[in-house]
Amino acid sequence: MTLHYQEYGDKNAPLMLFLHGGGVSGWMWDRQIKYFTHYHCVVPQLPEHGPNNYETKFSIKNSAKELIKLIEEKANGRKVILIGFSLGSQVVIQILSMKPNLCNYAIINSALVRPNPYLKKLLQPIIRLSFPLVKHKWFSKLQAKTLYISDDYFEEYYRESRQMKLDTLIRVLEENISFEIPEGFKKANGEILVTVGEKENAVMKKSAKDLINSNSNCTGVIIPGVGHGISLAMPDFFNNMTEKWIQNGELPNECKCKEIR
Repeated sequence: MTLHYQEYGDKNAPLMLFLHGGGVSGWMWDRQIKYFTHYHCVVPQLPEHGPNNYETKFSIKNSAKELIKLIEEKANGRKVILIGFSLGSQVVIQILSMKPNLCNYAIINSALVRPNPYLKKLLQPIIRLSFPLVKHKWFSKLQAKTLYISDDYFEEYYRESRQMKLDTLIRVLEENISFEIPEGFKKANGEILVTVGEKENAVMKKSAKDLINSNSNCTGVIIPGVGHGISLAMPDFFNNMTEKWIQNGELPNECKCKEIR
């Protein structure tokens, strides 16, 4: 597998690896990269995401295997922090399940872990019918709004959306809606923060609770006033929350009353 990635920050500092969601790419972490300059930030592009990245077909397991190799190569004995969003969070969960001692901290944002076999059966015909809409800017603007993608990044999002192939979209969505918590997740060490937006749907909140109940190292919080896309919707809040939690285990006051039990 050819794994594309970019590096930023202090290469002697702890390693902080960011995994983007489905249908977007590494640019979704730009506000985090600019903030965490005192860390060694690595931002991979998952297969079939981003420009010119179609050498390998995407799967959660294969992506996790390749990312484990990359992390082991780059960390060189330093602390490792994994941060994922949506599809990227599912990959983080897979990494933790396959290599329980790999990371010191993990932040899992908006991860779906409840498979939907009924939806999977309907997925292909639905996507084949709706796929032509992806080419229309008005449709992409509606999609971008749900993900809190600002005007600054819309053109990049639209360009990548138009570039995505039909079979890629089906494959990525099938991986997403079929994912469940692997058996090995319960053995994952390190501290794990699970977040979900207050405005996300019920299955996402139930998924967050499933993760909390699957590993005693997990802390779970509902982020108030936001839907699917905390790091894009509230980047300053997300950055401060991430740093304080990594440094001393603190959570924002707004989240303390919304911890997931």
